[in-house]
Amino acid sequence: MDQNPPPPIPPNLPPQPQKPVAGDQTPEPVAYDSEGRPLYAAPPTSTPQVVHMTRAVSPEKPEITPEVKARHEDSMRRYPQLNLSDEEFVISAVRRHPIGLVLPVGLTVFCVALVLSLMINYPLIVESLGVLNPPSYASIFFSGSLLTLLFLIGGYIAVWVYINNRFFLTNESVIQEIQTSLFSKHEQTVSLSNIEDASYRQNGLIQSMLDYGSIRLSTEGDETTYRFNYVSNPKREIATLNNAVEAFKNGRPVVD
Repeated sequence: MDQNPPPPIPPNLPPQPQKPVAGDQTPEPVAYDSEGRPLYAAPPTSTPQVVHMTRAVSPEKPEITPEVKARHEDSMRRYPQLNLSDEEFVISAVRRHPIGLVLPVGLTVFCVALVLSLMINYPLIVESLGVLNPPSYASIFFSGSLLTLLFLIGGYIAVWVYINNRFFLTNESVIQEIQTSLFSKHEQTVSLSNIEDASYRQNGLIQSMLDYGSIRLSTEGDETTYRFNYVSNPKREIATLNNAVEAFKNGRPVVD
């Protein structure tokens, strides 16, 4: 016969609140009723709150003021080769100094003058050299005329390439057109927000006296450098460019 008494029966205790598991959004009870059921400040719910939002299919375009629109249309009329946005207009078209034309024009004039001089003085040259059977004057005239034409065409191409290297400052970007030969051309566009430094340089007495030099731009991130040489009045152009960059980065209207 077992002499050990049975274990006592524990009294009814209210259920203890369970600690919420990570990610469980169930609120903790604030009290318990007489039967030990939890009471909440708000009924627990497991339904997530959903907020419905609508978005336009196409974003609204910013309003363009009449002044900006007029300047944009004027820039498109004056510079049709540029790909400008709806609110973009040209502030400054940087010009190249005529000093850069001295070499190609001077070389062309010298070569043409030399050929014409040889053509005109051909009989005297033949006589002074004592050539027995010289070429006919007609053949020399034809060859000289053809050579003169080639020199003129070459000089015209050199001048055309020099003039078509252009640099434009707009209210949004800097555009540089680079013409390296008759059929070789490319364009570089840099946003004003990416320009980190803009400076100019004048080397020597001639550049200072004739007021021309080179401007230099460097961009953020990839540290790319852009240069444009033979710029007329580079100090003024850099001041205009720096003012445009500062205004663009600070959200102010960019004006010339």
